[in-house]
Amino acid sequence: MRFSLSIILILLVDQLSKLYIDRTMIIGDTRAIIDGVLSLSYVHNRGAAFGIMQGQSWFFLIMAAIVIIVLVFFNVKYSPERWLQYATGLIVGGSLGNMIDRWFNGAVRDFLSVGWWPVFNVADMAIVCGGALLMLYILLNDITPDLKL
Repeated sequence: MRFSLSIILILLVDQLSKLYIDRTMIIGDTRAIIDGVLSLSYVHNRGAAFGIMQGQSWFFLIMAAIVIIVLVFFNVKYSPERWLQYATGLIVGGSLGNMIDRWFNGAVRDFLSVGWWPVFNVADMAIVCGGALLMLYILLNDITPDLKL
């Protein structure tokens, strides 16, 4: 249940925020929220993080689909504890959000700009936070490879 709710929440916030940006800004616009710290900068990213691998949409779509399938399978088969459900839900929700963008727009819609860091979106934040939670869980727990597929 936590897994599904995490996915739904991230997808809603991600897609609604992108819809808002689409309707209120044009690509290339920038609006300061907190001068020198946070701004909205609307860009389309046809690559991966930091704009690498530009134009490889099919590769990213396939990789996202694999990640989603593996994490859904993991959650259905093993009913992991709460931390893992939230972590994997964030990763799947973020992956789905960016996958929707790539499928329908050919690029990911990014709009959050923090200082010198590359522009990102809600889905990106979810993927990073989910990955960080997953790593933290692994570090804090004795993980042994006893999963039987």
